[in-house]
Amino acid sequence: MSKHNDLTQKRWLSPSELQEEYGFSKSTQAKMRMAHSSSTLPFSKVGKFIRYDRYLINAWLEEHQMQGVAS
Repeated sequence: MSKHNDLTQKRWLSPSELQEEYGFSKSTQAKMRMAHSSSTLPFSKVGKFIRYDRYLINAWLEEHQMQGVAS
């Protein structure tokens, strides 16, 4: 099995792991967590720790796909 198989991937990601795997900087994550719009990044807070559910992040990315405009 490859490292990127859903069965072997860790479900809950820290901000550092989200940055490494998805490319969202920690400052961008903070801004997107505070947004009260469709751009709000889904997250959970356990005590003082922020965690991101990989499944919700993937679904959020699918919902926010942009289509290119043909010229």
